[in-house]
Amino acid sequence: MPRGGELIREARLRAGLTQKELSELTGRERSVIARWEQGVISPPLDSLLQIINACGFDLPMTLLPIDKSADEELREALLETPSERVERLIRARGWKRGRTRR
Repeated sequence: MPRGGELIREARLRAGLTQKELSELTGRERSVIARWEQGVISPPLDSLLQIINACGFDLPMTLLPIDKSADEELREALLETPSERVERLIRARGWKRGRTRR
C-alpha cells in the first residue's frame, strides 16, 4: 500500500506539476512537499486529501473494522504440531487418510 508521500508524488506527476507549482496551489512550502514525497515526514490526512484534490484527483477512503478472527486462527495453528496441522487440513478438505494421488 502506498504511503502518503508516494500518493502525493504520483498525483503531482500525473497532473504534470512541479513541487513548486503544487506548493503555490496549496499554500504549502515546497520543502514540506519534498519531505513528504521523500518519506522524511508523513503528511496529515487532511493535507494529503487537500493536495490530492489540488492535483485534480480524489482519494476515496473507507474505514473498515479490523477482522481479528484470522489472527486467532493463526495463533491456534501455531500451537499445533505439524502432524496436527496436516490432520486438520485433511479433515477440512474432506480427504480420507491413506488415499494417494497420482
